[in-house]
Amino acid sequence: MVSEVDFLAFVDHQLDAMVEMVETLGDELANTALDVPGSNSPYVILEHCLGVMEYWAGHVALGRPSARDRDAEFRAHGTVSDLVHRTSKARARLRQDTTRINPAAAPIGQLDPKDAASPLGRTQGGAMLHIYEELARHRGQMDLTFDLLRAGAASRRAGTSTPNP
Repeated sequence: MVSEVDFLAFVDHQLDAMVEMVETLGDELANTALDVPGSNSPYVILEHCLGVMEYWAGHVALGRPSARDRDAEFRAHGTVSDLVHRTSKARARLRQDTTRINPAAAPIGQLDPKDAASPLGRTQGGAMLHIYEELARHRGQMDLTFDLLRAGAASRRAGTSTPNP
């Protein structure tokens, strides 16, 4: 089993990369989605990851009441500085939560029945691994979005066109 310290190091690696990308993009591009149906802006991607962390650690694993509005995560927009600040607060909360996690224990919070029977819902450790799974998945999504947004911005500055964004 992975240690608490190692788990947090892996989470931090994903969050550090996502924060660096939104800071590099700045407010305008960080809030820009690709011109592809269903795509999300880097801001939305990181906002969603913060919701994942709070929900799966705080609510599912530890039983803290949840007021998560998942749909609102996908409509989110704002300043990069605010998002970076909230990411810092979410990291601190996750660090506190991991000290209370019993990896082999059943989750305390309410779960959707389909999740309860899956590895992510059987134990508090499974819920925590799901956090890392989601952060890694969305970091990859953000990597691609970041590259395409920067390429599009560079093409516009150079007066050429690109298919996306």
